[in-house]
Amino acid sequence: VQLQASGGGLVQAGGSLRLSCQASGFAFDDYAMGWFRQAPGREREFVASIDWSGTMTHYADSVKGRFTISRDNAKNMVYLRMGSLRPGDTADYLCAANPHPYDHRNIDGFNTWGQGTLVTVSS
Repeated sequence: VQLQASGGGLVQAGGSLRLSCQASGFAFDDYAMGWFRQAPGREREFVASIDWSGTMTHYADSVKGRFTISRDNAKNMVYLRMGSLRPGDTADYLCAANPHPYDHRNIDGFNTWGQGTLVTVSS
């Protein structure tokens, strides 16, 4: 199982970025997918998740209305579009897979992790 995130970088506050995650080695559309983030010195936290079909999504309160998660099952890709970025969004962003395709709201169900992509938001 491999999850490879990309698309991070340095952006000014108020700007936007789109993160991508390429999945391989498993039946992608049998899994719910999610994005998490970890800032230096802080615990990893949930950001957003999506069910196997892409029709149901779930967001942390801190990003609701600013971030959008989506997926393309034909390409084994999951995306995170981030807008109105704030310095507090600075973190390493990781994508994760949950083997229960309908259970995207169960944060503890995410058990497969990829390497992250660093997002830095300057003020």
